[in-house]
Amino acid sequence: MDSRWRHDDLVAPDAALDFVRFCHRRRRVGWPELYDEMCHVASRGLYHGWGFGELAEHGIVFGLAEMPRLAKFVGEVVHQEAERRGRVMVGVMAQVDVPSDALEGSPEEVRRTEVFA
Repeated sequence: MDSRWRHDDLVAPDAALDFVRFCHRRRRVGWPELYDEMCHVASRGLYHGWGFGELAEHGIVFGLAEMPRLAKFVGEVVHQEAERRGRVMVGVMAQVDVPSDALEGSPEEVRRTEVFA
């Protein structure tokens, strides 16, 4: 186990969260199914060419002792992604509810409808 990382670390390194986010976007599942996807991605170096060693340097360790920490990262990313999808959906719904007389303007005016992403 890498001595720089402890089970009770409160803040995940950005690279660790980015890796989990990458895996979650490939396969939208939660813990523990996402663990399998993360192992798959790591074993093939699909995320920036990083294997298990490089990921360990960035806080992603697949050992049994690190499972609670890794599950916490997954929970954090799944929560962030759900919030992001909610904001996108609100933006899409706002576009759908545009009154028909508002669509009479030029295409540039219609494209200016704000979407939260």
